[in-house]
Amino acid sequence: MLNTTSKNPLEIAETLMGYQDKVPMLGCENAWIAAGALMAAIKNEGTLKITKDQIDEALNRTQRQAIGGYCGLTGVCGIAPAVGACFSVILGAACPKDWETAITMKVVSKIINVIAHETGPCCCKNFVRTALAKSVQLAKEYLHITVPTVMHEAIICDHVERHPHVCRKDRCAYYKKG
Repeated sequence: MLNTTSKNPLEIAETLMGYQDKVPMLGCENAWIAAGALMAAIKNEGTLKITKDQIDEALNRTQRQAIGGYCGLTGVCGIAPAVGACFSVILGAACPKDWETAITMKVVSKIINVIAHETGPCCCKNFVRTALAKSVQLAKEYLHITVPTVMHEAIICDHVERHPHVCRKDRCAYYKKG
């Protein structure tokens, strides 16, 4: 059951990714999970007054930019614009804005960077976890809020056998060693 009061985006995401009959191993649904989990956790943290409309807007923006296969075609995994959409909505970023847009772009570039270190082959589950862990750090840095998260060691992936391109196993921080 989903804990709707959790302040931990990874806890929320793990629950949603656990619905294996509804959420594919690979696909943009994972970007929606990342955006929804991050927005819900920030809302539940309580410092920023996040509305349902803001959550819906972040999800709508994610849906428009998270397009299947673009990770390989353009180098932009849909999870990066999902996190960017969250920061953009929260900060009110827009083309004519200054620091709001700059921060959003910095966040997206940092998310792309951490995801890029986890490829070979791509794994949306890993990317969600890695991006959310980094997003928590970025929320502290740019939004001045503390959203709890769990360490890599505390998460053990149970999607290994579902990966159609073969799991990275020992090269993944979420793979059960030994």
